[in-house]
Amino acid sequence: MAASLVAAVVATLSLIAWLVLLFGRGGFWRADQRLGQGSPDLESWPSVVAVIPARDEAPTIGRAVNSLLTQDYPGDLSVIVVDDGSTDGTAAAAGNAPRLTVVPGAPLPSGWTGKLWAVHQGLKASSSVDPEARYVLLTDADIAHAPTAVRRLVDKAEYEGLALASLMVRLHCAGAWERLLIPAFVFFFQKLYPFPWVNDPARPQAAAAGGCMLVRRTALDAVGGVAAIRDRLIDDCALAARVENEGLIWLGLSTESVSLRTYDRLDEIWTMVARTAYTQLGHSPLALIGTVVGMAVLYLAPAAAVLVGGMAGDVAAVVAGAAAWLLMAVAYRPTHTLYRQPPAATLLLPVAALLYTLMTIDSARRHLQGRGGAWKGRVYDG
Repeated sequence: MAASLVAAVVATLSLIAWLVLLFGRGGFWRADQRLGQGSPDLESWPSVVAVIPARDEAPTIGRAVNSLLTQDYPGDLSVIVVDDGSTDGTAAAAGNAPRLTVVPGAPLPSGWTGKLWAVHQGLKASSSVDPEARYVLLTDADIAHAPTAVRRLVDKAEYEGLALASLMVRLHCAGAWERLLIPAFVFFFQKLYPFPWVNDPARPQAAAAGGCMLVRRTALDAVGGVAAIRDRLIDDCALAARVENEGLIWLGLSTESVSLRTYDRLDEIWTMVARTAYTQLGHSPLALIGTVVGMAVLYLAPAAAVLVGGMAGDVAAVVAGAAAWLLMAVAYRPTHTLYRQPPAATLLLPVAALLYTLMTIDSARRHLQGRGGAWKGRVYDG
């Protein structure tokens, strides 16, 4: 009886928390921040330089580059690939085209993350490739952009006077682990950084998705380029926080531009999350404890109350748990639909949340062991 009473109380707290999230956090869960189709009536289309840092990305770099070279963009669009010490033939796989420049990366200096050092070199090269470029598109070697993506991003940036326009591209979601965990990852990101708040000039919230960031060059130069965030592992949101001081920013979801990176095994997703989760918490043990407790109350308590209350015959616990679980599923459904998953599978969000909680704990463990930022043969302290 005592266990079912505790379960009922905690499930009630979870129900209240979900009501607050549904009505008091900017409607993040609606997943409705999308890029419009744009308009064809700009008097002139500014030039754009795309910068792609690439380290051992031979399987995807060709498609990523081709997706940019075949854009329907009316203005000038150049692509720079920085080969960051690859050993798999990434430079050759990038191809050879008139508007493509492949830059061999210099050795990584102290104090820089590999990705940002490569981006820095690409930005330096862009001054020669197209010194008049108004925008820089910072993207990844595993992103295939929709044919209209650059035109629509520039159109939005020009008409709304944006300093930064970013898209969270559609992540690969085909395997069993991807179907369980990838929509949940996108949902958690939106909850952490509500896109409507990011897009509201009256709010200080700043965020971006590193796979696709169109940045006005003057704004980027004003904040000191990526050198200002040279050691940051979560570089996209760090850059957004700085660029926001120079102008408006916008962040949306895309179903047409897609990530080519697959996560066939649980350990692949686990490594991706564990690399930066503890960094997101500021390496704070108190923040870690708060996160674990919060995840338990929000996501695990409703299912536990249904189970414990059902076994004890406690109707109050079952009703409170079921109501919180239902609100959770309602909030999750728009993002789940974005990834074309069946409605009933929204009820598995507590399972995904449990795994992500364990990944976060493991991230702290890895950090304490001095390998928290390990990625592609490099280890960072941040």
